[in-house]
Amino acid sequence: MKALVLEKPGTPDTLHIAEMPLPQPEAGEIRVKVHAVGLNPVDYKLATSGSSRWSYPFILGLDVAGVVDAVGADVTEWQVGDKVYYHGNLSKPGGYAEYTNANVLAVAPLPEGVSFAETAAIPCAGFTAYHALHRRLHIQSGQTILIHGGAGGVGGFGVQLASLAGLEVITTCSRRNFGYVQKLGAKHLIDYQNEDVVVRIKEITKGRGVDAILDTVSSETATTGFEMLAFNGGIACIAGLPDFSKFKPFSITPSIHEIALGGAYLSGDKKAIQDLGKIAKEMGELVSGNKVNPMLTEVISLEEIPAALNRLKGRHVRGKIVAEIR
Repeated sequence: MKALVLEKPGTPDTLHIAEMPLPQPEAGEIRVKVHAVGLNPVDYKLATSGSSRWSYPFILGLDVAGVVDAVGADVTEWQVGDKVYYHGNLSKPGGYAEYTNANVLAVAPLPEGVSFAETAAIPCAGFTAYHALHRRLHIQSGQTILIHGGAGGVGGFGVQLASLAGLEVITTCSRRNFGYVQKLGAKHLIDYQNEDVVVRIKEITKGRGVDAILDTVSSETATTGFEMLAFNGGIACIAGLPDFSKFKPFSITPSIHEIALGGAYLSGDKKAIQDLGKIAKEMGELVSGNKVNPMLTEVISLEEIPAALNRLKGRHVRGKIVAEIR
């Protein structure tokens, strides 16, 4: 089969097209003919660092939408021909290829009326936002939330999900993206390049602070979150935990949540892996019902993935990029 492979740890431009053996599904797995695969920052980060769990040449690509091509032993949940999608296991070969294997526990049906490309835009970013907001922060209608990077993948899904749940959404983004994130559901916009985010949060909340923060940027911004939380508020951290030495005990009693979606596979916890499948089904229904926009902004080919990953590294890509596999 044709695949985009990584021969050793390196930058995205070291990825190249090669012929690879057709994967054979093991017990509890299905083989999927890939129709579309989503691109995510974790791809270029993993390409650079590599993993001791990998055998090279390795195939990246976590967000897959396609058709079941074969089933492993004891698999009864899915049949050949079923249309599916899922968030994959970063320790195993992924979807930058014509075929790949998937753990049946994490798989969900392709959302009704949604294309393969649109569906492949959902998993990593969409599931991360859903998990952070509904599984960890337990958001409630009437709360206020700050979502960093509302024009990005996780941020954009977060804005939509929080708005849908009845929260007052504040987000940071560049001024050129104001109109875009407003359409996603943000009520208050902060130009992080030219405004003091802490000051603006205090102004918007009349000094109280926000009930929740979805931090998609860095440990540094997560640390600044201590200055913006209301009492009993919570921070969900996508890109690094805060510096707890900067926290004043007995002040705001915050809850801090580390979000690492792929850790479900690495933990070996079947319930955690099954929850990926549940989130996939729930997110699929929201997209199918036109309640959440998958934010697909660009469709490319397998060969164009390396250049697109380099653009993602610049952290200024709006929405989601998906590659169609033909």
